[in-house]
Amino acid sequence: MTVHIDYYEMLGVQRGADDKAIKAAFRKAAMECHPDRHGGCPERTAKFKQLNEAYDCLKDPQKRAAYDRFGHAAFQNGGAGAGGFGGGGPDFSDIFSSIFGEFMDPRGGGGRQNAARGADLRYDLELTLEESFAGKSATIEIETMAPCEPCEGDGARGAAVPDRCNTCGGAGKVRAQQGFFVVERSCPTCHGHGVTIADPCPECQGEGRTLKRRTLTIQVPAGVDEGTRIRVAGEGEAGVRGAPNGDLYLFVHLKRHSIYSREGTTLVADCPVSFTTAALGGSITVPGIDGEKIEVKIPAGIQSGETLRLRGKGMAVLNGRGRGDLVACILVETPTRLSAKQKEILGQFRETETGEECPNAKSFFSRIKDALG
Repeated sequence: MTVHIDYYEMLGVQRGADDKAIKAAFRKAAMECHPDRHGGCPERTAKFKQLNEAYDCLKDPQKRAAYDRFGHAAFQNGGAGAGGFGGGGPDFSDIFSSIFGEFMDPRGGGGRQNAARGADLRYDLELTLEESFAGKSATIEIETMAPCEPCEGDGARGAAVPDRCNTCGGAGKVRAQQGFFVVERSCPTCHGHGVTIADPCPECQGEGRTLKRRTLTIQVPAGVDEGTRIRVAGEGEAGVRGAPNGDLYLFVHLKRHSIYSREGTTLVADCPVSFTTAALGGSITVPGIDGEKIEVKIPAGIQSGETLRLRGKGMAVLNGRGRGDLVACILVETPTRLSAKQKEILGQFRETETGEECPNAKSFFSRIKDALG
């Protein structure tokens, strides 16, 4: 006696479920127990076959109506092919194409066009920090495969036209049964193009494209950083015989700046100041990345290595509004070339020192004194 599992129960749906719910349930269950994901496990293979049988029945309105009325008996004794459907069992090639095709072919679309799609291109674009701040209209030259002008990209000479491939029927791919599975591969006759050319274009040898130098103008947005990737759709290599073009990817590289280093949207500048300015306070002027002169006020008593942050004076925010900050890193410089008069003044200052002027130095030497007993 053969025990049949209820198709609805097998897919985990209610009897009144609509087609969308049944398809979603099948996709989820089929992916979970697909034999390829479990090393060809016999139990998973059997379960996968049962799922396909259930889905093949419930997705067909007539078969589903017969099953709802008579159960599995509707397909026995010649009803629709004993032990299967329509005498030949489910068409696994169609199931793979409709259910798993989107995972195996991330670009989507027909196999012929994807097989002949043009390659993506990479271009390294070097910018100054000022250009990355403001954005730029960059003109670049690339040498790439472009549609052949004499044959207008179809690969045939003159008025001749490509013929539909008789082997694959224009699909660019053929299927072969290998045991339980159907294997799909590129057509050996047309090599995935879907057409054959009896009289190829002499300029491109039937490929429909030739190597050319092209000039492109690209708008680089403000705020791009080192390593930013800009995709320009359809500006890559031309596809074979009119197939879609690839894409162009620009990778941004920033030249070293004479004053600033960049950390995201923050600009950092090392700012040397004299020890008198550090002691008494004052100000310095630095050039902003936008050309504006920026005054940095130095508070009296600032120490070397301390930083001053100026809000909104940094880089532009990519694809957004506003700006980052500018950070001035103060480096107190000890003079190395003193006149006699300056040495005399500094000597007088040293004679008036009490130790309270530099509390960190006083604390340090106090600890040394304690350590030495």
